[in-house]
Amino acid sequence: MRSAITISLTPQARSGPFVFHDGLAEGCRVASEFGFDAVEIFPPAANAIDEADLQGLLDRHSLKVAAVGTGAGWLIHKWSLTSADAAVRQRARDFIRAIIDVAAAFGAPAIIGSMQGKIEGDVTREQALAWLGEGLEELGDYAASHGQPLLYEFLNRYETNLFNRVAPTVKFLKGLKTRGIKVLADLFHMNIEETDLAAAVRAGRDWIGHVHFADSNRQAIGLGHTPIEPIVAALREIGYAGYLSAEIFPLPDALAAARQTIESFHRSTKL
Repeated sequence: MRSAITISLTPQARSGPFVFHDGLAEGCRVASEFGFDAVEIFPPAANAIDEADLQGLLDRHSLKVAAVGTGAGWLIHKWSLTSADAAVRQRARDFIRAIIDVAAAFGAPAIIGSMQGKIEGDVTREQALAWLGEGLEELGDYAASHGQPLLYEFLNRYETNLFNRVAPTVKFLKGLKTRGIKVLADLFHMNIEETDLAAAVRAGRDWIGHVHFADSNRQAIGLGHTPIEPIVAALREIGYAGYLSAEIFPLPDALAAARQTIESFHRSTKL
């Protein structure tokens, strides 16, 4: 397993669960100094990432891109794949496709989290899931054409009423034609919704493509009460070899959060 840490380029997400907020250059420099393998990037849009500049930073600091988030499409524009407005759903797909393009240029997947939306108003669950499936079919195949999976992140009940746990998420994805989707397992969301996190990881066997390495309070692992050792053991059991990426609050500050994360990563993965 490899380590990653988050860099947000989105001013509107300043209070969100991202460790670094002061640009790619500074984030990559500090990530490298702490010994992380990769960075996960949260841009306001695909064109906010200068590919040549980012590649230069990655080369200079011996880093990879773990993933690129799409959540700013919801945060800034309120676009989602399950909006009752067809034009909004199309804008959401276009926004995500552009992020897939950028992420794939660095051998990385894009993430769909908050842009999945939720069931609202007069929209039935059946209809919302039909729209979600339609979007994932298109975007999963598009990501696969770039040689990357599309990461679908189930969220906790306070953020969406679509899917909140591993097993129902996997069941839904198995019903789609596309095989371009993998599951993003965020330990913070799982702490709220799953009764046994290690068992939930095992339920995601063959489907988990990325892990958000976050404690129960959405701080660095070791600052809450999530028992990380059995989770890492379960990840090993299912053959997971991807990133443990710190999508966490920069508490007590960014440097302390980064230090705690990399120490917890090495401690838990070397047991």
